[in-house]
Amino acid sequence: MPLTDLSVRSSKPEAKPRKLADEKGLFLLLHPNGSKYWRFKYRFNGKEKLLALGVYPDVSLAQARDRRDVARKHVANGVDPCLLKQETKRAGKEAASNSFEAVAREWYAKYSPGWVKSHGDKIIRRLERDIFPWIGSRPISEITAPALLATLRRIEERGALETAHRALQNCGQVFRYAVATGRAERDPSGDLRGALPPAREKHHASITDPGMIGGLLRALDDYRGSFVTRCALQLAPLLFVRPGELRHAEWSEIDLDTAEWRIPGEKMKMRAVHIVPLCTQAVAILRDLQPLTGQGKYVFPGVRTPSRPMSENTVNAALRRLGYGTGELTGHGFRSMASTLLNEQGWNRDAIERQLAHAERDSVRAAYNYAEHLGERRKMMQAWADYLEGLARGASILPLRGNTVA
Repeated sequence: MPLTDLSVRSSKPEAKPRKLADEKGLFLLLHPNGSKYWRFKYRFNGKEKLLALGVYPDVSLAQARDRRDVARKHVANGVDPCLLKQETKRAGKEAASNSFEAVAREWYAKYSPGWVKSHGDKIIRRLERDIFPWIGSRPISEITAPALLATLRRIEERGALETAHRALQNCGQVFRYAVATGRAERDPSGDLRGALPPAREKHHASITDPGMIGGLLRALDDYRGSFVTRCALQLAPLLFVRPGELRHAEWSEIDLDTAEWRIPGEKMKMRAVHIVPLCTQAVAILRDLQPLTGQGKYVFPGVRTPSRPMSENTVNAALRRLGYGTGELTGHGFRSMASTLLNEQGWNRDAIERQLAHAERDSVRAAYNYAEHLGERRKMMQAWADYLEGLARGASILPLRGNTVA
C-alpha cells in the first residue's frame, strides 16, 4: 500500500532500522535515532542498486516520488542514476574549484608570500569587498568582459575610480593565472582597456618652498605631543622613507655606531634590502629615543600596544595638530620634498632614486644593487640634513651640490 503524508509523518523508529515501502522502488528508511531517509531501489545491468533521494522532512513524499520518476526515466534510457549523481557532484566540485573566487584565492596564496604584507592585505580586501560578491561564484572561464565591467562600474559609481582601476589590474592577474593553469581560455580584462575613465594622478601633498620648509621644521621641533611622535616627525624629513617603513622600524635593523639602517627586503615595496645612511642629526635623535623604546622591538611602538608599531595615522594626525591640512602636507610628502629639492640641487638622479627605493625594472638587479651609489648617498643624506638644519635656523640660500648651508 502506497505511503501517505500522515503515515510518513507519524512513523516511529524501532530498535533496528526498518523500511516503509511506497511503490515503484521508493521506500522510507527509518533509523533508530529517528532519522528518515528516502531511497530508490532499482536494477541496472542485472545488479540491484540504491539511490539516495534526500532526507525527510526536507524532502516531502511528493518530492521523493518526483525524484524517483526522474531516476526511472534515466534507467529506461540506459543511464545509471547513481553514476549520474556522482558525475554531477564531481562536476559541481570542479566548477566550485574553478570559480573566480577559488582561482583568485589560489593565486593570492601562491604569490602573496612574496609581497609586503600591507600590499597583499589591500589586494585581498579589495577582491573580497568589490569583486567576489558579484562574480566570485561564477566559473572563471564563463566571465565575459561586459560582466567584469559591470562589476567595476559599481566601484566607479561610488566615486572610487582609482580603486576600480586597481581592481581591474588585480582581476587581470587572476585571469592570466587561470589561463596559465588551464582554467580559462583568455583574459577578458584586456578587452576593457579604456573602458574606465582615467584615474586622476595621485599626488602626495608636499612643501618644497625653502622658506616654508624652515617654518615646518621649527614646528616639528616644537611639537608638544608624545616624545616618540616628535622623534618620528623629526626623522621623517631627514630620512624620507615611506611612512610605513618608518613606523615599522626595528631597533635590530639600526646600527648607530656605523650610522646605518638596513630595512629587510620583506618590508620593502620592491622586496629588496634598502640601506638608509643615517646623518649625524638622525643618529642624535635615535640616541635620545633609545632609552625610552630601545628595550622593545619597534623604534616607534604603539601607545596602547607597545608590541605593535605606531598607528599609520599618527604622523598625519600630528601634522594636522600643527596646522598642516591634508591638502598641504602628508607623511608621504616628505619624500616628494626631498626628491624635488635634491634634484634641483644637482645630486645624481640615480643616487636619489636609489635612496627613495623607487621601483627597479629588473627585480634581480634590485636584489643585488641595494648598495649602489652608497658612498654618494651617504654624502647626500648628510648634506640634505645640514641643509634642512640651516633652513630651520632661518637660512634661505639654496646650496650647490654637496654644499651645506652656513
